[in-house]
Amino acid sequence: MPDRRFAVDDVPDPDVRLEDADAHVHYDWDSARDPVATVDPGTVVRFDCRDAYDGQARPPATVEDVLAVDAPGHPLVGPVAVEGVEPGDTLRVDLLAFEHEGWGLTAVPQPEREAGLLPEEFPDAHVREWDLDATRDGVPVAEFAADDAPEVAVPIAPFPGNLGVAPAADGAHSTTPPRRVGGNLDVKHLTAGATLFLPVEVAGGLFSLGDCHAAQGDGEVCLTGIEAPMSATARLDVVRDRPIDRPELDTTGPFTPTGRDEPMHATCGVDSDLMEAAREAIRGTIAHLHERRGFSRADAYVLASVAVDLKVSQVVDAPNWTVTAYLPESVLVGDD
Repeated sequence: MPDRRFAVDDVPDPDVRLEDADAHVHYDWDSARDPVATVDPGTVVRFDCRDAYDGQARPPATVEDVLAVDAPGHPLVGPVAVEGVEPGDTLRVDLLAFEHEGWGLTAVPQPEREAGLLPEEFPDAHVREWDLDATRDGVPVAEFAADDAPEVAVPIAPFPGNLGVAPAADGAHSTTPPRRVGGNLDVKHLTAGATLFLPVEVAGGLFSLGDCHAAQGDGEVCLTGIEAPMSATARLDVVRDRPIDRPELDTTGPFTPTGRDEPMHATCGVDSDLMEAAREAIRGTIAHLHERRGFSRADAYVLASVAVDLKVSQVVDAPNWTVTAYLPESVLVGDD
């Protein structure tokens, strides 16, 4: 059996386990929602999370399967109230372990959803399944699980895309946008060993977690990373002498796909609009993968979403800004 667990040393057994049962899953943020568990500060909780498609598109998944998914938002597990936590406190979330189930999906949505970075340039929905049980030089990697797919090896670095506490504003709030209290942050460096700090707006905090990714590039440009069902184990604690106004984190990365400096191919986008500069950078990456590396444009877009990092190179040389897309050469196994 492949080792599917990514964890810090000496992870304690969880004090509380929340399975992905309907009673533990919700699809919006709402401060009026009752907690599914109330725990003392310092409690270790295991969250058993559905994938972003709510378990409705499983291998071998087709485009039709993904398009048929009926979920009102990201399936999140929780909320968990932490005893004694009050507005103005800071919730500390130590991420201790992740364990995937051996597969994941990345999909390009239909253009009418106007989702992703380049919706108008990809007229057809597209889906790729990933095998998460592969290794390369002893490193766990994700490979396309199809004979017609290009050969790639994307190092696995699991993290939750969506985690946070409830906002104080009344009513139900979408899980799609991130907020000052967290949510759909999609920070790929929230891996095992990282610590996230969140400003608390409601009593107990009401922490939830979900939308786990096996890998993602900074930008998540086609809308999805490697979306995978996964368990996440975290310690929830309170910090009362460190008020903050926005999410903060301590992390050791990895800051490149392999966790080390490595050869990259990079393309620059230059424009007076920062988002258009990002689009230009990704257009260049897709063209490089398609014209020089033999990928279909759809597969190039998928690979860019899970393995290419967008970096803001400069925002001071008015009137134009620079965004650079970095493609690690190591993921292109077929070029060996």
